[in-house]
Amino acid sequence: MTPRDTLASARRVLRIEAQAIEDLLARLDDSFHEAVELLFACKGRVVVTGMGKSGLIGRKVAATLASTGTPASFLHPAEALHGDVGMLLREDAVLALSNSGENEEVILLLETIKRLGCPLVTMTGKPGSTLAAASNVVLDVSVREEACSLNLAPTASTTACVVLGDALAIALMERRGFNPEDFAALHPAGHLGRKLRRASQVMHSGDDCPRVAPSAKVPDVIYEMSKKGLGMTTVVDGDGRLQGIVTDGDLRRLMATKKGAAFDLSAGECMTRNPATISPEEVASAALNLMEQRKITSVVVADSDRRVLGVVHIHDLWTLQLF
Repeated sequence: MTPRDTLASARRVLRIEAQAIEDLLARLDDSFHEAVELLFACKGRVVVTGMGKSGLIGRKVAATLASTGTPASFLHPAEALHGDVGMLLREDAVLALSNSGENEEVILLLETIKRLGCPLVTMTGKPGSTLAAASNVVLDVSVREEACSLNLAPTASTTACVVLGDALAIALMERRGFNPEDFAALHPAGHLGRKLRRASQVMHSGDDCPRVAPSAKVPDVIYEMSKKGLGMTTVVDGDGRLQGIVTDGDLRRLMATKKGAAFDLSAGECMTRNPATISPEEVASAALNLMEQRKITSVVVADSDRRVLGVVHIHDLWTLQLF
């Protein structure tokens, strides 16, 4: 094949699969809403099942459901027939994927599904199939043709399945009111979860937060900055309200201009007034954005009355691997 032939083949595949999605979009009707409501009402888990390529897509759909707030797991139909069907409980709902709707292993699961009274949603390319007839809700994922040049290998049909699975997961996520905090709780070690951690979760607070009074002399300011190791200190009044900050850069510039006389100055005389602050509910990535905009290495976390709660340092964000 020439490069032109290869590109022509790729474009044909993409066109066919894009058409499959367009057709799926045109067919969406109340049955999709019924499927969402049925799965939302499930008191247990959504158990996804499918054989072959449908099974591989099913694993992905189950993972997406679980990560967006819908408890889900994958049940391999062949393994189910050899004991794993015990994982299916009466409180569960089943989401079955089968392009033909006649897969033997999946059909054999129907007896158990019906015995337990589990509601069944089916995604199939054959709405008149055996599996579809046994389902509470049928989602039509039929395609005009596969992208395979032999019209045999599951390609456009699996694309339609995975796209509709994503649509179900996101609709259920929105139905549940799933929010960034929920997402972060389910992805504590992932990059997105780390980005969604709150300033209150990563700040230096309590005795680890550097604080001096406006009357503190420069030697005391240096001592507090050295003790807390953040290269800065907040300056607070008697009620803990932020008056300003002093950074190591401020002190270096002060020493260069005032020489020894700098040691007689107070924190209130050499501080930077009205420094950048964030609320404790701000996400860690917002703190990083603020630091980048201001070209600073730390930001004060304060409440609505400007009482100092802590300090987020850029090193804390490096630890979260937000860069």
